[in-house]
Amino acid sequence: MNKNTLIGSVLIGIIVIWWMTMSTNNAKQQAEAQAKEKEAAAMQAVRADSADQLVLDDKAPELKAAPVLGDSESGVRNSELDSGKVAVADSAKVAEPESSKDSVAAADSTAEAPKVIEPRTVAVETDKFIMTLTNKGGRVQSIVVKALPDSAGSFPEIIQDTTLGALDLKLGKADLSEALFDLGDTPEKIQVAGDTTVKFVFSDKSGKQVIRSYAFTKDGVAVRQVNRFVGFQPADYQLSWMGGMKETESIPKGKSFGGASYFFSEVIFKNSEITERETISNTMDLDDANYYWVGMRRKYVALSVQFDKPVPVKVNAKHIDVATEGNPDPGTYSLTIADAVRTDSVAFGFMVLPLQWDEVESLGQGYEKIIVTGSKWFPGSSVWFVWICKWLLKLLKYFYSIIPNYGVAIILVTIIVRAFTTPFTVKQLKSTRAMSKLKPQLDEINVKYRSDPQKKQAAVMELYAKNGVNPLASCSGGCLPMLIQMPIFMGLFFVLGRAIELRGMPAFLWISDLSRSDVIFHGFSIPFLMPDGLAVLPWIMVVTTYFQTKVTMSGSAGMDPAQQKMMVWMMPAMMFFFSAVMPSGLVLYWIISNFWSIAQYKIINRGLASGGDTSSKLKGKDVQDAKIVK
Repeated sequence: MNKNTLIGSVLIGIIVIWWMTMSTNNAKQQAEAQAKEKEAAAMQAVRADSADQLVLDDKAPELKAAPVLGDSESGVRNSELDSGKVAVADSAKVAEPESSKDSVAAADSTAEAPKVIEPRTVAVETDKFIMTLTNKGGRVQSIVVKALPDSAGSFPEIIQDTTLGALDLKLGKADLSEALFDLGDTPEKIQVAGDTTVKFVFSDKSGKQVIRSYAFTKDGVAVRQVNRFVGFQPADYQLSWMGGMKETESIPKGKSFGGASYFFSEVIFKNSEITERETISNTMDLDDANYYWVGMRRKYVALSVQFDKPVPVKVNAKHIDVATEGNPDPGTYSLTIADAVRTDSVAFGFMVLPLQWDEVESLGQGYEKIIVTGSKWFPGSSVWFVWICKWLLKLLKYFYSIIPNYGVAIILVTIIVRAFTTPFTVKQLKSTRAMSKLKPQLDEINVKYRSDPQKKQAAVMELYAKNGVNPLASCSGGCLPMLIQMPIFMGLFFVLGRAIELRGMPAFLWISDLSRSDVIFHGFSIPFLMPDGLAVLPWIMVVTTYFQTKVTMSGSAGMDPAQQKMMVWMMPAMMFFFSAVMPSGLVLYWIISNFWSIAQYKIINRGLASGGDTSSKLKGKDVQDAKIVK
């Protein structure tokens, strides 16, 4: 590897860090610029009326009393949920307590005394999650995801503030977030064995009703949420998701270089067939567009409100700071989603999505791009870069299926990637070596013909022709390996840092979790570098990077000695800063890559030296005798 390659390596590192931070910085700048003018609108959008003033919007047009939503209207098909095409099923059978029907029917009768409703919750457990619903607002209070158990086997809560929860409903001026809905005789706990629906019924003094139903399947990731209006039709609605999302992973304590890059808290959405991720520092309204879904994500899990078809909802997001001393949590968000009411109901799918590539991709809604998204600075990267990441992950999982150890799988993937780029590296070294051997003669030509550019160019081209050197090929030979390796390297960088498959997976020896830094002793830390404790792999990274850089410098003939010395020390120092808090799977990849480079350059340089294509065989050495063509 020559000077250009080393500079390219540095640029790769810079580009990787720049790629990770660019979208965050752009979002922050945009949010800060709009913060003042958006704050008043955001506060107005989430304004809540007190419970004792709660009434339905009297300005809404009266309708002929509609029948209460029945089983067939609120059901859901498993296949439609799991395909991402959430829609109301006409014939699905759902479980509903008979007493719930009786209480709804009784609400229409003004002759009976008002029913006293007490605060209640219902915990619904499926194969994927445990969702707790509360009759206060008929909202989601808690979500516990089964796909992300901790080391003790406990499942994490993913709602940051369970007192606020998610999916409060506002109809016109009537805020239902504090209203107590009737649950009838619905049990406190439900184990879902088939399609199951839980209904909440609110009735005002005039007999108008709002019926909120949640339909569950045994093994689906979607909950079908239907809001039905009986006896009236509001002009508009607003969903409020005020409780945010909680990080399921323990975030390393203390500030560090790049440590927060491996923990994610973003607003996510899909509009116009594009999936986007935004990090918001204050508050912002999303662009006017037709949205397929809107939600939030943390590192390994996402929640979204998915519409039956693209709708022009108005979305406001506001950052919630949850960081405490020693806990650099990037925080979460509150969301409000508003739109006009076009029929006698509002329905959508509430998606609970552990970010496992194959599963979210099968939904057909672009959710895999929550894991890895291209950059607007690289045309088409939302397609080709995502494709590279997908197949790198597939290759990783393929090796794991053969040898059930992701550490071994990472090593094998590294070897394949480096073997693929080796032919380009060999070509690069040969071209660079040939150009460097001509440097003394090129210097002589530059001196002799410094006052005659035409003759100098002719002499240079003749020298190249006699020695079979193509300067254009040499240039492309030096650049092409970098262009090929850069997206592959970046793909591995993102895949190994974000793949849920590596979560909690051991490799060997002291490496107990490839998704985290390999800290072996928490009693000793280095401020800003290893704030969580002493790790081993970053030190191995420093040593291997030093020798890898030194070996490549030995093959860089003509490079200034001062530059060589600077590169030998600068590269290891730079890599240590960034690798100290990297997931150990990523650092392992880098170390194996360094070992490969050391062996590769020693073998290639030995082969080039024994090949004899050095200065003793150069032609046209006597430039005074070179025929100059005018």
